[in-house]
Parts: sequence; C-alpha cells; structure tokens
Amino acid sequence: MEYLLTKEQLDEARKRVRFFSNLNESVNARRRNAYIDEVTVFLSHNHIDKDVLDNVIGELKSLGVNVYVDWNDENIPYVTSGETARRIKEKIRNCKKFILVATEAAIASKWCNWELGYGDAYKYKDHIAIMPIKESRDRIFTGSEYLQIYPIITNEYQYSLGNYYVEYQGIKIGLKDWLQR
Repeated sequence: MEYLLTKEQLDEARKRVRFFSNLNESVNARRRNAYIDEVTVFLSHNHIDKDVLDNVIGELKSLGVNVYVDWNDENIPYVTSGETARRIKEKIRNCKKFILVATEAAIASKWCNWELGYGDAYKYKDHIAIMPIKESRDRIFTGSEYLQIYPIITNEYQYSLGNYYVEYQGIKIGLKDWLQR
C-alpha cells in the first residue's frame, strides 16, 4: 500500500501551482486533459476543512476534471433544509465519481456520513473512493471501520507528493486512470 496524504503535502501541492506562461501552453495543457474533462467528481467534505479542500480541488482540477462542492452551488439553500438534501442527492447521482475527503472533521460529520451512504448506493465500488487526510506525517489515520470497505486514494511517497493512486483489494491504479473509467 502506498502512503496516505497529509495536510502538509496538500499545502506543498498548492504552492507548486502551475502558471502558464502564454495562451498556447494553456491551450495545449487543456487538450492533454480534455479526454477526462467531462468527468465530474462530487466531493464530500466538512466545511471546516476549507484549506484542505482548496488544495484537493486544485489537485483534481489539475487532472482535468470538474469538481462539485455544495458551497459553490447557487441552488443550495442558504439555510440547511430538506431541499439541501434533495439537491445533494441529485448531484451525487449526476456526478460520475464520488470522493469523500476523509478528515477527522468529515468522519465526525452526519452530513458526510449520509452522503457516503447515498453515494454507496449509486457509485459503489467502481466510482467511489475515500481520500484519507492525516493531520500530519507522524499521525496515524484512524478513520472509522466502515471506511475500510471502499477504494482509497493514496500518494506515492511518504514525505512529498508524487503520483496518486486508487487502491482496492490489492489492486492499484493511477488516479487519472480511475477518473477515466
């Protein structure tokens, strides 16, 4: 098994954001990722983790996918209600992939657990993954036992970012390849 991501690694990733020097380079990069550009990922998360989420969203977008987060959805009611749940259910069904950003706060969230259960019904096991995020390199990811039944997103290296993988039952594929499936 590869290594789990840490908040520090995601911060490093954000710092290395690619800046395109000219329009041609931007267009060429877009073409390289165009074949997975139609993939939309529902990102289940806890709003407390906004800094982590910004980094995760940036990494996913660098792979050429669209990312759905509820706080960017103008159709989500300002005050949480049954309409909020209905809209989230619709988005989970309509997005090709589902990723739970499994921080300690997300695992404790009733909404994230509800979204994971709903995502399980529509995406299991080929289109759902858990992205465990450790607080730091020296901490152990505890999570909840039920998270062990899902594919997980890992990192190639323990101390820096490398390639991302989705691992499940001894099989490991690149995150980009998983997003295309």
